[in-house]
Amino acid sequence: MNRLEQLRSQLVGEGLDALLVSGCENLNYLSGFTGSAGFLLISPTRAILATDFRYIEQAKVQAPLFEVTEVRGEPHQWLPGLVAKVGSDALGFEARDITVAAYRKIEAALVREEVGLKLVPTEGLVEPLRAVKEYEEVKLITNAAALADAALAHARKIVRPGMTETALAWEIEKCLREGGSSVPPFDLIVASGPNGALPHARPSERTLSNGEPVVIDIGARVGGYASDLTRTLCMGEPDGRFRELYDLVLNAQLVALSGIRSGMTGEQADSLARGIIQDAGYGHAFGHGLGHGVGLATHEDPRLGPGASQELQTDMVFTVEPGVYIPGWGGIRIEDMALLTASGPRPLTHCPK
Repeated sequence: MNRLEQLRSQLVGEGLDALLVSGCENLNYLSGFTGSAGFLLISPTRAILATDFRYIEQAKVQAPLFEVTEVRGEPHQWLPGLVAKVGSDALGFEARDITVAAYRKIEAALVREEVGLKLVPTEGLVEPLRAVKEYEEVKLITNAAALADAALAHARKIVRPGMTETALAWEIEKCLREGGSSVPPFDLIVASGPNGALPHARPSERTLSNGEPVVIDIGARVGGYASDLTRTLCMGEPDGRFRELYDLVLNAQLVALSGIRSGMTGEQADSLARGIIQDAGYGHAFGHGLGHGVGLATHEDPRLGPGASQELQTDMVFTVEPGVYIPGWGGIRIEDMALLTASGPRPLTHCPK
């Protein structure tokens, strides 16, 4: 109910009579409903969850604060009638989720059925609420982080030369699922040697060899909430280049973790690590942001990176993951999740670095 009231306060400030929520994570966050087909219609006095026959009983159980109504077909076929019952004049919709094609159909249906309603595109009404985590959310994220820690520890025990990237990725995923994770929140990354220069590489049949970097990026999901953890391993004796770049990335991460504070912008947090990597001459090789929020989605607010103006707040959860990527050689990335407290980030992942 507190989440709904916070959102309703924002609707007043935006001059909206109601909001159509269609984004999967936003819908889940506000209602508790986890089905794959649903919409929320929220006004100052009504909270309606519209879904099809497959999810009616599930919705009644998961979203007790909502009026559950069964709908059929696409939104333009049922939304005009539903909105007419609510009595809205200005309806906001999530512009990042509703396609232009769907918007045009809804608009045409409203005109055709003579529903006097203005459609207003909105962005960032629910996401900032999700960015500041509640106690129970932090517990679920912490549990998901612990599963990732355990899976990475398992990977360290079983990794060996001659093993393929796909084989190692599968062993890690089995460990996550057997430990209690639902479907991992993203495709696991195991990238060895030159493949590690691709920040979002997919596991291949390439075999692992001694002396080369192996980037492992994994996550678990518990109660709908995700974790995200990266370590870069080296089997056998690492060469001088590996040691140099690994120490550089680790130092950049530790400086950022010790320096980030509430009230900083995402860009200021990013600069703590980026400055160190740039000063070492590898600024060109750190092409992504320092981090991102994690919760119901793997990537959500806040964003830590160049141009990120959102201020960081206490109880936000985000990653801190500097990296250096050298085409033809490989990459180094070290990533931990942290909860921002009054005294700075508190790591939620604890796998040795």
